[in-house]
Amino acid sequence: MAARDDVISFCDQLLEIVSFDDYGPNGLQVPGSAGIDRVATAVSAHLDSIEAATASGADLLITHHGLFWDFHPRALTAAMARRLKTALAADLSIAGYHLPLDAHPEFGNNALLCRGLGFVPGPGGIGFAKGRHIGVVGTRPEPIPAAELFDLVENELGQAPLILADGPETVSSIGIVTGAGAGEIHTAIELGLDAFLTGEPAEHVMADAREGEIHFLAGGHYATEKAGVRRLGELVAERFGVEHLFIDVPNPI
Repeated sequence: MAARDDVISFCDQLLEIVSFDDYGPNGLQVPGSAGIDRVATAVSAHLDSIEAATASGADLLITHHGLFWDFHPRALTAAMARRLKTALAADLSIAGYHLPLDAHPEFGNNALLCRGLGFVPGPGGIGFAKGRHIGVVGTRPEPIPAAELFDLVENELGQAPLILADGPETVSSIGIVTGAGAGEIHTAIELGLDAFLTGEPAEHVMADAREGEIHFLAGGHYATEKAGVRRLGELVAERFGVEHLFIDVPNPI
C-alpha cells in the first residue's frame, strides 16, 4: 500500500503544477483514503468514471479534467453533489491535472500523440493557454503522403478524424494541440506547417484550412486526451507498486 499524499506529491512534482496557471485547481481535489492499493485513471471526473472507479475498488481516481472549474457555479449543482456523494461514500480520492498534463514534454497528451504518429517534437511551441505553450510542433526527416498521415491518426486514436485535406501532397511537419485547440490553426499557418491536429473543430477552420493550404484534422477532444492520464497512471503504478486501471468512458466529442 502507498500513501496517498506521496502519490499526489509525485504527480504534482512530475508535472510541475506550481508553474502553471489554469482554469481550475491541479492536484488533489477530493481527499479520501490515506492509503492507496489501486489507482484508476480517466479523462474526466464525472459520475460514470467515479462510479466505475469505486466499483473497481480504486482508492484514487486521477483525471485530466477534474471536478472543479472557474466557469462552474460556485454553489453545488445537483449533478456535482451526486459526484461528491458517490466519491465520499466510497472514501475515493480524486485528483485532476489539466494544462500540466497537456504540456509535459515527455508524458503529456501532445508529446505522446506526436511521437505516436512518428513525428519528433521540436523546441517550438503552439497552443498558448494561460501564459504557456501546451501544444507541440513535430517534424519528420522524410515526408509521408498526406493519406498515410490520415490513416496514422485514425489508427492512433481508434476512430476516424474529421479531415479537411487542403494541404500539400506530402507532410513533414505538424502542429498538435489536443482538446479544444481549433483556433491555433492560424498559428500553424503562420509557422508554415503542413498539417494541424486538434480535438474539436470550429466553423471557421474550413475556410482557414483551404485558404492557408494546410491539412486540418479534428480527432475528438476525448480521443486526443486519453494517452497522457493513462501514462501517468502507469508511472504511478511503476513508482509505488500499486495496481492501475484506465477507465474508458468513450465520448464522441
